[in-house]
Amino acid sequence: MSVLEILQELPKLSANDQELIRERLEALQIESLEEAPEILAAIDAGIRSAETEPSWTVEQVRGEIASWLTKSS
Repeated sequence: MSVLEILQELPKLSANDQELIRERLEALQIESLEEAPEILAAIDAGIRSAETEPSWTVEQVRGEIASWLTKSS
């Protein structure tokens, strides 16, 4: 069966069967992401950055935005 044939048949399935297929596809996608070395390296870099780089509170960001808006007008 081709991919096109499968796609044409999907709407004919029950909602429960469609949900099962959706869940399995999501699981396959997550499994492939977990195994990708580039993804793991990017996650590690993000964690290191979050631990070492300065961070801003929501209030600080809002204050900066307000400051930028008053400077541009």
